[in-house]
Amino acid sequence: MKKIFSTFVGFASVAFAHAQNRFPKPDFESGYQYPDLEYAVPDETLWNVLDVTMLVALLVAATWTVMKKRKPMIWISLVSVLYFGFLREGCVCSVGSIQNVALAFVDGSYHMPWNVLAFFLLPIVFAFLFGRVFCAGVCPMGALQELVNVKNGRISKPVAMVLGLLPWLYLILTILYAVTRSRFLVCEFDPFIGIFRLGGDVELLVFGIALLIMSVFTGRPFCRFLCPYGALLSLFSALSWKKVEITKKKCINCDLCHNSCPVDAIRPPYANSQQEERREGVKRLLGYMLLMPLLMVLGALLMRMSAEGLSRAHKDVRLYDMVVTYEAQSAPETIPLEVEGFYMRNGTLDELAVVKEAVVADYRTYGTWAGALMGMVLAIALIRFSVKRRRETYEIDNAACVACGRCFEYCPQNREIGKSDKEK
Repeated sequence: MKKIFSTFVGFASVAFAHAQNRFPKPDFESGYQYPDLEYAVPDETLWNVLDVTMLVALLVAATWTVMKKRKPMIWISLVSVLYFGFLREGCVCSVGSIQNVALAFVDGSYHMPWNVLAFFLLPIVFAFLFGRVFCAGVCPMGALQELVNVKNGRISKPVAMVLGLLPWLYLILTILYAVTRSRFLVCEFDPFIGIFRLGGDVELLVFGIALLIMSVFTGRPFCRFLCPYGALLSLFSALSWKKVEITKKKCINCDLCHNSCPVDAIRPPYANSQQEERREGVKRLLGYMLLMPLLMVLGALLMRMSAEGLSRAHKDVRLYDMVVTYEAQSAPETIPLEVEGFYMRNGTLDELAVVKEAVVADYRTYGTWAGALMGMVLAIALIRFSVKRRRETYEIDNAACVACGRCFEYCPQNREIGKSDKEK
């Protein structure tokens, strides 16, 4: 037994010594320089070309469907969700491209990919020509909400007006954080990215699922009350060259199109409602127009005063606060990794303070403009809410219309047109 044990110990010693020779401890004092490792970067050119080609193809198909065929675009929505959503996992995204374009305007060193620029510009061009056909079924986020919608629950006009301000505020903040090189808000808080990627941040995934559940009972809550790119497209859609029409024939005020619209973008007639005196309407309109400069100045001042707090979204400002907090402690137990890295780079607090002040100065400058824009958006919303133009038939609000085409099949006048076409 002793002989077996001694033999085993001998073999273990030899194996241990051999292992020591195979995997020696690293020698940090020898001055040996590890070679730089080169990694092959995958070529995305083919995918980029395919993405832009699919975008153009779906935009053309959506335009043809809503303008020529005058049909809902269920199949286009389904293709968009499958390709741009689940296959491409929600990236590249026209909504997120706002950030890249804004950053490119202020940072000459930033190289914006050509496909991102294409995803930003192409839907705008089509919106200026034919309305929001991108929102109709090409955008995977809008298409996903459209596919699950089965009921059009109405939201009161005052509540919808207040919620309708959120996309504009989101758009302004998105641009502000992008031009200050702080963060890409749209990418960080995309509620549908977790659904398309079948995982991710739990809070965002829950938020996205909640939006989809809401979409079952009311039309497109994200598009109407959150999407910053939709707000941008509404500007061009309101001035579109070729506008969406409910019917080519005379409206008979049956109210069917109004009930079918998932985003409440069809204005009912005011012909039979009680009209106020013209003088009262003009007086209220002038009051809101005089209020606009005051709201713009107030918004600019508030955002300028908030520059210090808003700037904490920037990594250098957060690092400065962490270093100051760490050095203020008499006997810190642990050192944060960011602070440790800062000291390893031989950084000084004075140098970091200069960087921090530069960031805060950017926030004061850009924040002032952002606040003025917020005030203007609020004033314009008040003006739009107060204007009551006389209408005798149902009309489409082209800025709000997402060109989904649902109203076409509900209009009895369109059915008459279809019968006459078949007879011919």
